[in-house]
Amino acid sequence: MPYARDVSGIQLEGDAYEWWGEADGIYSRAHRPSLGAVLVFKPHGAMDVGHLAVVTAIESPREVLVTQSNWLPHRIEQNQPVVDVSRDNNWSLVRVWYEPAHALGITQYPAYGFILPN
Repeated sequence: MPYARDVSGIQLEGDAYEWWGEADGIYSRAHRPSLGAVLVFKPHGAMDVGHLAVVTAIESPREVLVTQSNWLPHRIEQNQPVVDVSRDNNWSLVRVWYEPAHALGITQYPAYGFILPN
């Protein structure tokens, strides 16, 4: 989590999934991407503490590029695609680029939404 904090400037603590609740009343939260916002993933499968990714570009209403650490162990990945696959276009379910396959991964990950920097 220190990487997301450093890149975004959002000063929250705790496991990744805890950021969504911690942001309440401190930072704005949204269900649409914004440059510099942090996408907060819910715990899912082996990703039991969730995940954080910082939006570096908005490609379309349903695709962003993110910078993130440890999506692949011990790596920082920059400008990786994340696609909204939720039925209601609210970023509650996403697919993430998987570099070893040079394609979007097949897993659909649940997400809370975006924490917006002040």
